[in-house]
Amino acid sequence: MECPFCGHPESRVMDSRPGPGGIRRRRECLACGRRFSTMERVELENVMVVKKDGRREPFSREKVLAGVRKACEKRPIPTGALEELVERVEREVYALGKAEVPTSYIGDLVMEELRRLDRIAYIRFASVYRAFADVDELERELEALKAGWPRPEVPPGQLVLLPEVRSRTQAIGRRSPRSKAK
Repeated sequence: MECPFCGHPESRVMDSRPGPGGIRRRRECLACGRRFSTMERVELENVMVVKKDGRREPFSREKVLAGVRKACEKRPIPTGALEELVERVEREVYALGKAEVPTSYIGDLVMEELRRLDRIAYIRFASVYRAFADVDELERELEALKAGWPRPEVPPGQLVLLPEVRSRTQAIGRRSPRSKAK
């Protein structure tokens, strides 16, 4: 393994651990002594992705991850969750056992995973993937989401988008004059 710092072709493995999608190895360069990490993954037989226009290209885990990252940008989602999502999609694609897979299948897998992970990321991805023609299409998708999902708990550290309606006096712990009369 070539050192990323000095380019020396030899290094020694200091530690190996299983990680998401492979084995993470901590290495030390034999020339400069600096340490770096590598990820070892099993390379499966290439699956070709069939694009909408008929072109074919090899399945790229990195492309899927880039799309998911873009959809999840500025969302409170840990990076590890994105890696796991892409790992599940990749497993599904290879589990088909087919030489060619349409992009629509991969897109649907990603959308299903994003739907479970984060609604906003799902809508972002869907708006690009499905290329909504107008606001009405987007609104129908939002209505479908609302109908199928209860209001989620707000994760720690995230601001509430639509706070529960409370009077100012209730917010500070006092009873309002109207509530005493009842």
